[in-house]
Amino acid sequence: MRPTEINPDTYVEQLQQKYHFVKQEFAKFSMPELETFESDPLHYRYRAEFRLWHDGDELHHVMFDQTTKEKYQVHNFPPACHLINDVMKDLIAELKINDVARRKLFQIDYLATLSGEIVASLLYHKALGDDWVTEIQTILKKLRQSYKLDIIGRAKKQKIVLDKDYATETLTINKQAFTFQQIENSFTQPNAKVNIKMIEWAIDVTKESEGDLLELYCGAGNFSVPLAQNFKKVLATEISKTSVSAAQQNIKDNKIDNLKIIRMSSEEFVQAQQGVREFRRLEGIELEDYDCKTVLVDPPRAGLDAATVDMIKVYKNIVYISCNPETLKHNLDTLLKTHSVIRFALFDQFPYTHHTECGVYLQRL
Repeated sequence: MRPTEINPDTYVEQLQQKYHFVKQEFAKFSMPELETFESDPLHYRYRAEFRLWHDGDELHHVMFDQTTKEKYQVHNFPPACHLINDVMKDLIAELKINDVARRKLFQIDYLATLSGEIVASLLYHKALGDDWVTEIQTILKKLRQSYKLDIIGRAKKQKIVLDKDYATETLTINKQAFTFQQIENSFTQPNAKVNIKMIEWAIDVTKESEGDLLELYCGAGNFSVPLAQNFKKVLATEISKTSVSAAQQNIKDNKIDNLKIIRMSSEEFVQAQQGVREFRRLEGIELEDYDCKTVLVDPPRAGLDAATVDMIKVYKNIVYISCNPETLKHNLDTLLKTHSVIRFALFDQFPYTHHTECGVYLQRL
């Protein structure tokens, strides 16, 4: 997406187009009114990745046109939050005048937060030595006069953390502050303010739930940590080691005493629940102790596999967060044989693109 294609004057129109697109996509189902949650029209992304272009003494952030593959310089990126825009300008100014720091540098990834912390990951086509650490520490000391910044160095089979490899985010959800450790190079929701709206919607649709909650694909606890208030107990699964570690820290930091995270894929959890396999990772957790009447899934773009769909359709309530309407429709073909959709939502996580985030809340017939 070229920065010149971002026009806040057209935001309302593009959101209306998405609204009508989603309504049409799901017209074959019996759906309730589509709730719509808008984004800020500018500076809404809290993640951004840029390739680097070396041009003599100059060094530029660049992006590539998805159609023509032509590269273009990026000095200001309206989709990104103000913090990313400020740091990318000041960081590139320091890197381009430092031969050690700039040599073989080909990409920078930024992870920012509403709380003001930011991590910049520098990716290199070279091994990083002590000289690199020394130079980056000098740059970091200077930039930390203005920013809560951490810098990570990455090269082949190498990761150098100068202080910490995460940013601590604070999200105010229904007037309550929750803190989340967000790990560099791990998944986080890119549009932080719309993420808050998604979490508040999930809390609202489950506010009168009975029993316990099962969450699959829980990441670092983005949903399960604030949703724990609505349930007696919460059991959540996640396959990524780094995300599980962050989730454990987030449980501790937010003083949540009714949530347990296990490192398992959704497929493995189905096998464990059905008694097909035993897992050492379940030691200390008795699945029989949980009375899960609600399940929350936030799968990748591929949606839910058939075995997971078969497993979740036995639950009384299903909260399904989807980043791909096509796979959501495919899964609903099965789920609507046993459930009906009670709430339906559109979350505009990715303005000015065709990408659409949806939420459905289903109850068993």
